[in-house]
Amino acid sequence: MSSDVVAVPRKTRGPWALAFAKLTGNKAAMAALTVFVLIVIACLSAPLYARWAGVDPFVSTLDAIITIDGQDVPVMEQSTEGLGLGYTPLGPTWRLGNYFLGADNQGRDVMARMLYGGLNSLLISAVATVLTLLLGTTTGLVAGYFGGVTDTVLSRLLDILWAFPIYLLAISLSIVMIAQGITIGPITIESGSLWLPIIIIGIVYVPYVARPIRGQVLSLRNSEFVLAAINLGVPGSRILWRDILPNITTTLIVFVPLMMALNMLTESALSFLSIGVQPPAASWGTIIQDGQALLYTRPIVALAPGIAIAISVMALNVFGDGLRDALDPRSKVRLGRD
Repeated sequence: MSSDVVAVPRKTRGPWALAFAKLTGNKAAMAALTVFVLIVIACLSAPLYARWAGVDPFVSTLDAIITIDGQDVPVMEQSTEGLGLGYTPLGPTWRLGNYFLGADNQGRDVMARMLYGGLNSLLISAVATVLTLLLGTTTGLVAGYFGGVTDTVLSRLLDILWAFPIYLLAISLSIVMIAQGITIGPITIESGSLWLPIIIIGIVYVPYVARPIRGQVLSLRNSEFVLAAINLGVPGSRILWRDILPNITTTLIVFVPLMMALNMLTESALSFLSIGVQPPAASWGTIIQDGQALLYTRPIVALAPGIAIAISVMALNVFGDGLRDALDPRSKVRLGRD
Protein backbone atom coordinates (compact mmCIF):
# COMPACT_ATOMS: atom_id res chain seq x y z
CA MET A 1 0.00 0.00 0.00
CA SER A 2 1.18 3.48 -0.71
CA SER A 3 0.10 6.66 0.92
CA ASP A 4 0.22 10.04 -0.66
CA VAL A 5 2.06 12.64 1.39
CA VAL A 6 0.50 16.03 1.09
CA ALA A 7 2.97 18.86 1.58
CA VAL A 8 1.56 21.65 3.68
CA PRO A 9 2.98 24.99 2.60
CA ARG A 10 4.86 26.65 5.38
CA LYS A 11 3.54 30.04 6.27
CA THR A 12 6.26 32.63 5.90
CA ARG A 13 6.45 35.67 8.09
CA GLY A 14 6.25 39.11 6.57
CA PRO A 15 9.03 41.69 6.73
CA TRP A 16 7.44 43.55 9.65
CA ALA A 17 7.12 40.34 11.67
CA LEU A 18 10.74 39.47 10.92
CA ALA A 19 11.87 42.96 11.91
CA PHE A 20 9.88 42.78 15.16
CA ALA A 21 11.38 39.39 15.97
CA LYS A 22 14.88 40.70 15.34
CA LEU A 23 14.24 43.80 17.44
CA THR A 24 12.86 41.84 20.39
CA GLY A 25 15.86 39.51 20.14
CA ASN A 26 18.21 42.46 20.59
CA LYS A 27 18.71 42.50 24.36
CA ALA A 28 20.50 45.84 24.43
CA ALA A 29 17.73 47.56 22.47
CA MET A 30 15.00 46.03 24.64
CA ALA A 31 16.83 47.03 27.82
CA ALA A 32 17.20 50.59 26.51
CA LEU A 33 13.51 50.73 25.59
CA THR A 34 12.55 49.46 29.06
CA VAL A 35 14.67 52.14 30.74
CA PHE A 36 13.17 54.88 28.60
CA VAL A 37 9.60 53.67 29.19
CA LEU A 38 10.24 53.69 32.96
CA ILE A 39 11.50 57.28 32.72
CA VAL A 40 8.38 58.29 30.79
CA ILE A 41 6.10 56.60 33.32
CA ALA A 42 7.93 58.31 36.21
CA CYS A 43 7.57 61.72 34.56
CA LEU A 44 3.89 61.15 33.82
CA SER A 45 3.38 60.53 37.54
CA ALA A 46 4.62 64.05 38.39
CA PRO A 47 1.19 65.44 39.43
CA LEU A 48 0.50 62.35 41.55
CA TYR A 49 3.89 62.61 43.26
CA ALA A 50 3.49 66.33 43.99
CA ARG A 51 0.01 65.75 45.43
CA TRP A 52 1.23 62.80 47.52
CA ALA A 53 4.23 64.77 48.81
CA GLY A 54 2.08 67.82 49.48
CA VAL A 55 4.39 70.21 47.62
CA ASP A 56 4.05 72.76 44.84
CA PRO A 57 7.27 72.60 42.80
CA PHE A 58 6.59 75.99 41.20
CA VAL A 59 6.20 78.08 44.37
CA SER A 60 9.05 79.27 46.57
CA THR A 61 8.87 77.86 50.12
CA LEU A 62 11.77 79.53 51.92
CA ASP A 63 10.15 79.20 55.34
CA ALA A 64 8.85 75.63 54.98
CA ILE A 65 9.52 73.09 57.72
CA ILE A 66 9.30 69.32 57.30
CA THR A 67 9.35 66.49 59.82
CA ILE A 68 12.09 63.86 59.63
CA ASP A 69 12.26 61.11 62.27
CA GLY A 70 9.97 63.12 64.53
CA GLN A 71 12.08 66.28 64.30
CA ASP A 72 11.17 69.52 62.57
CA VAL A 73 13.77 70.44 59.95
CA PRO A 74 13.75 73.73 58.00
CA VAL A 75 13.92 73.39 54.24
CA MET A 76 16.33 76.33 54.10
CA GLU A 77 19.07 75.81 56.69
CA GLN A 78 21.14 78.60 58.21
CA SER A 79 24.57 78.62 56.60
CA THR A 80 27.41 77.47 58.86
CA GLU A 81 30.24 78.61 56.59
CA GLY A 82 32.16 81.84 56.96
CA LEU A 83 30.15 84.49 58.78
CA GLY A 84 27.06 82.30 58.78
CA LEU A 85 25.20 84.57 56.42
CA GLY A 86 22.64 83.22 53.99
CA TYR A 87 20.90 79.87 53.80
CA THR A 88 21.68 76.47 52.37
CA PRO A 89 18.88 74.32 50.90
CA LEU A 90 18.00 71.04 52.56
CA GLY A 91 20.03 68.12 51.23
CA PRO A 92 18.60 64.82 50.00
CA THR A 93 16.56 62.96 52.60
CA TRP A 94 16.31 59.82 50.41
CA ARG A 95 12.70 59.50 51.60
CA LEU A 96 10.06 59.42 48.86
CA GLY A 97 7.47 62.13 49.32
CA ASN A 98 9.68 64.07 51.72
CA TYR A 99 12.22 66.07 49.70
CA PHE A 100 13.83 62.90 48.34
CA LEU A 101 16.48 64.90 46.43
CA GLY A 102 16.44 67.87 48.76
CA ALA A 103 15.50 71.46 47.93
CA ASP A 104 16.81 74.04 45.49
CA ASN A 105 17.79 77.64 46.26
CA GLN A 106 14.12 78.62 46.50
CA GLY A 107 13.11 75.80 48.82
CA ARG A 108 11.29 73.82 46.13
CA ASP A 109 11.21 70.03 46.10
CA VAL A 110 13.86 68.96 43.56
CA MET A 111 12.31 65.52 43.00
CA ALA A 112 8.93 67.01 42.09
CA ARG A 113 10.59 69.54 39.79
CA MET A 114 12.62 66.75 38.21
CA LEU A 115 9.47 64.85 37.29
CA TYR A 116 7.66 67.93 35.98
CA GLY A 117 10.79 69.08 34.16
CA GLY A 118 11.20 65.66 32.58
CA LEU A 119 7.59 65.75 31.44
CA ASN A 120 8.22 69.04 29.60
CA SER A 121 11.54 67.87 28.17
CA LEU A 122 9.98 64.66 26.84
CA LEU A 123 6.95 66.51 25.48
CA ILE A 124 9.04 69.12 23.67
CA SER A 125 11.44 66.55 22.19
CA ALA A 126 8.58 64.28 21.05
CA VAL A 127 6.43 67.00 19.44
CA ALA A 128 9.49 68.66 17.87
CA THR A 129 10.42 65.27 16.40
CA VAL A 130 6.96 64.94 14.83
CA LEU A 131 7.22 68.47 13.43
CA THR A 132 10.70 67.81 12.02
CA LEU A 133 9.59 64.56 10.39
CA LEU A 134 6.51 66.19 8.85
CA LEU A 135 8.44 69.13 7.41
CA GLY A 136 11.49 67.10 6.43
CA THR A 137 9.52 64.28 4.83
CA THR A 138 7.27 66.65 2.86
CA THR A 139 10.26 68.65 1.64
CA GLY A 140 12.24 65.54 0.71
CA LEU A 141 9.31 63.92 -1.10
CA VAL A 142 8.46 66.99 -3.16
CA ALA A 143 12.08 67.85 -4.00
CA GLY A 144 13.06 64.28 -4.89
CA TYR A 145 9.98 63.41 -6.93
CA PHE A 146 9.31 66.56 -8.94
CA GLY A 147 12.96 67.57 -9.43
CA GLY A 148 13.82 70.48 -11.72
CA VAL A 149 13.22 73.98 -10.41
CA THR A 150 11.29 72.65 -7.41
CA ASP A 151 14.22 70.49 -6.33
CA THR A 152 16.70 73.32 -6.91
CA VAL A 153 14.76 75.86 -4.82
CA LEU A 154 14.05 73.46 -1.94
CA SER A 155 17.59 72.10 -1.94
CA ARG A 156 19.07 75.61 -1.76
CA LEU A 157 16.77 76.45 1.17
CA LEU A 158 17.94 73.27 2.92
CA ASP A 159 21.55 74.23 2.19
CA ILE A 160 21.03 77.61 3.83
CA LEU A 161 19.69 75.94 6.98
CA TRP A 162 22.46 73.33 6.80
CA ALA A 163 25.14 76.05 6.59
CA PHE A 164 24.33 77.40 10.07
CA PRO A 165 25.74 75.64 13.14
CA ILE A 166 22.68 74.04 14.73
CA TYR A 167 23.04 75.53 18.19
CA LEU A 168 23.92 78.98 16.86
CA LEU A 169 20.80 78.96 14.68
CA ALA A 170 18.62 77.65 17.52
CA ILE A 171 19.98 80.24 19.95
CA SER A 172 19.47 83.07 17.44
CA LEU A 173 15.87 82.06 16.74
CA SER A 174 15.18 81.59 20.46
CA ILE A 175 16.47 85.03 21.43
CA VAL A 176 14.22 86.70 18.85
CA MET A 177 11.11 84.61 19.51
CA ILE A 178 11.39 84.49 23.30
CA ALA A 179 11.59 88.27 23.40
CA GLN A 180 8.39 88.94 21.44
CA GLY A 181 6.64 85.65 20.74
CA ILE A 182 5.20 84.74 17.34
CA THR A 183 2.15 86.07 15.54
CA ILE A 184 1.04 84.18 12.43
CA GLY A 185 -2.22 85.67 11.18
CA PRO A 186 -4.86 85.09 13.88
CA ILE A 187 -2.55 82.77 15.84
CA THR A 188 -0.39 84.28 18.58
CA ILE A 189 2.14 82.25 20.56
CA GLU A 190 3.22 83.94 23.77
CA SER A 191 6.89 84.13 24.74
CA GLY A 192 6.46 81.68 27.62
CA SER A 193 4.67 79.01 25.60
CA LEU A 194 6.22 75.56 25.17
CA TRP A 195 5.36 75.84 21.48
CA LEU A 196 8.27 78.24 20.95
CA PRO A 197 11.08 75.75 21.71
CA ILE A 198 9.07 73.07 19.88
CA ILE A 199 8.87 75.17 16.70
CA ILE A 200 12.50 76.30 16.92
CA ILE A 201 13.90 72.80 17.45
CA GLY A 202 11.53 71.33 14.88
CA ILE A 203 12.76 73.76 12.20
CA VAL A 204 16.53 73.63 12.74
CA TYR A 205 16.72 69.87 12.23
CA VAL A 206 14.63 69.73 9.04
CA PRO A 207 17.71 69.35 6.74
CA TYR A 208 18.88 66.34 8.76
CA VAL A 209 15.70 64.52 7.71
CA ALA A 210 14.92 66.09 4.35
CA ARG A 211 18.30 65.42 2.72
CA PRO A 212 18.40 61.62 3.20
CA ILE A 213 14.67 61.38 2.34
CA ARG A 214 15.28 63.33 -0.86
CA GLY A 215 18.10 60.94 -1.78
CA GLN A 216 15.88 57.91 -1.29
CA VAL A 217 13.03 59.46 -3.28
CA LEU A 218 15.40 60.27 -6.15
CA SER A 219 16.37 56.60 -6.26
CA LEU A 220 12.77 55.40 -6.10
CA ARG A 221 11.74 57.94 -8.75
CA ASN A 222 13.81 56.04 -11.31
CA SER A 223 12.68 52.57 -10.23
CA GLU A 224 10.65 50.41 -12.62
CA PHE A 225 7.38 50.36 -10.66
CA VAL A 226 7.30 54.16 -10.33
CA LEU A 227 8.16 54.71 -14.01
CA ALA A 228 5.42 52.24 -14.95
CA ALA A 229 2.90 54.14 -12.82
CA ILE A 230 3.93 57.43 -14.42
CA ASN A 231 3.58 55.99 -17.92
CA LEU A 232 0.11 54.72 -17.04
CA GLY A 233 -0.91 58.28 -16.15
CA VAL A 234 -1.22 57.77 -12.39
CA PRO A 235 -1.34 61.19 -10.62
CA GLY A 236 1.86 62.25 -8.88
CA SER A 237 0.13 62.68 -5.53
CA ARG A 238 -1.10 59.08 -5.65
CA ILE A 239 2.36 57.79 -6.59
CA LEU A 240 3.90 59.69 -3.68
CA TRP A 241 1.29 58.43 -1.21
CA ARG A 242 0.87 54.83 -2.37
CA ASP A 243 4.21 53.89 -3.92
CA ILE A 244 7.04 56.06 -2.59
CA LEU A 245 6.02 56.91 0.99
CA PRO A 246 5.60 53.25 2.09
CA ASN A 247 9.13 52.55 0.85
CA ILE A 248 10.67 55.21 3.11
CA THR A 249 8.59 54.33 6.17
CA THR A 250 11.38 52.29 7.77
CA THR A 251 13.76 55.26 7.51
CA LEU A 252 11.21 57.54 9.17
CA ILE A 253 10.67 55.05 12.00
CA VAL A 254 14.42 54.86 12.62
CA PHE A 255 14.59 58.64 12.73
CA VAL A 256 12.11 58.89 15.64
CA PRO A 257 14.30 57.81 18.60
CA LEU A 258 17.45 59.35 17.15
CA MET A 259 15.77 62.71 16.57
CA MET A 260 14.18 62.62 20.02
CA ALA A 261 17.63 62.23 21.56
CA LEU A 262 19.00 65.18 19.57
CA ASN A 263 15.97 67.33 20.35
CA MET A 264 16.22 66.58 24.07
CA LEU A 265 19.85 67.72 24.12
CA THR A 266 18.99 70.87 22.18
CA GLU A 267 16.04 71.73 24.42
CA SER A 268 18.17 71.23 27.53
CA ALA A 269 20.89 73.50 26.15
CA LEU A 270 18.41 76.26 25.26
CA SER A 271 16.66 76.02 28.64
CA PHE A 272 20.00 76.12 30.46
CA LEU A 273 20.73 79.39 28.64
CA SER A 274 17.28 80.76 29.68
CA ILE A 275 16.04 80.87 26.08
CA GLY A 276 14.08 77.63 26.10
CA VAL A 277 11.42 76.71 28.65
CA GLN A 278 10.49 79.82 30.61
CA PRO A 279 9.54 80.12 34.31
CA PRO A 280 7.36 79.10 36.05
CA ALA A 281 7.53 76.00 33.83
CA ALA A 282 10.52 73.71 34.31
CA SER A 283 12.63 71.35 32.24
CA TRP A 284 15.76 69.37 32.97
CA GLY A 285 17.79 72.19 31.43
CA THR A 286 16.28 74.87 33.69
CA ILE A 287 16.85 72.70 36.78
CA ILE A 288 20.54 72.34 35.88
CA GLN A 289 20.69 76.12 35.65
CA ASP A 290 19.02 76.42 39.07
CA GLY A 291 21.61 74.08 40.56
CA GLN A 292 24.61 75.84 39.02
CA ALA A 293 25.05 78.08 42.07
CA LEU A 294 24.73 75.07 44.41
CA LEU A 295 27.41 72.85 42.85
CA TYR A 296 29.64 73.06 45.94
CA THR A 297 26.93 72.74 48.58
CA ARG A 298 24.05 70.76 47.01
CA PRO A 299 25.45 69.27 43.74
CA ILE A 300 22.53 66.84 43.48
CA VAL A 301 20.30 69.70 42.25
CA ALA A 302 22.31 69.93 39.01
CA LEU A 303 23.55 66.34 38.85
CA ALA A 304 20.12 64.69 39.01
CA PRO A 305 18.68 66.27 35.82
CA GLY A 306 22.05 65.89 34.08
CA ILE A 307 22.06 62.16 34.83
CA ALA A 308 18.43 61.90 33.68
CA ILE A 309 19.30 63.55 30.35
CA ALA A 310 22.32 61.30 29.86
CA ILE A 311 20.37 58.11 30.59
CA SER A 312 17.43 59.14 28.38
CA VAL A 313 19.62 60.11 25.43
CA MET A 314 21.71 56.96 25.76
CA ALA A 315 18.60 54.77 25.92
CA LEU A 316 17.11 56.45 22.83
CA ASN A 317 20.33 56.06 20.85
CA VAL A 318 20.80 52.41 21.77
CA PHE A 319 17.17 51.64 20.93
CA GLY A 320 17.46 53.62 17.70
CA ASP A 321 20.50 51.59 16.65
CA GLY A 322 18.63 48.36 17.37
CA LEU A 323 15.60 49.61 15.47
CA ARG A 324 17.76 50.50 12.47
CA ASP A 325 19.44 47.10 12.46
CA ALA A 326 16.06 45.35 12.67
CA LEU A 327 14.32 47.34 9.94
CA ASP A 328 17.20 47.79 7.50
CA PRO A 329 20.68 46.48 8.37
CA ARG A 330 22.07 48.17 5.25
CA SER A 331 20.71 51.56 6.21
CA LYS A 332 23.16 54.45 6.23
CA VAL A 333 20.99 56.81 8.25
CA ARG A 334 23.17 59.34 10.04
CA LEU A 335 22.22 62.49 11.88
CA GLY A 336 25.66 64.07 11.88
CA ARG A 337 27.24 66.12 9.11
CA ASP A 338 29.47 64.43 6.54
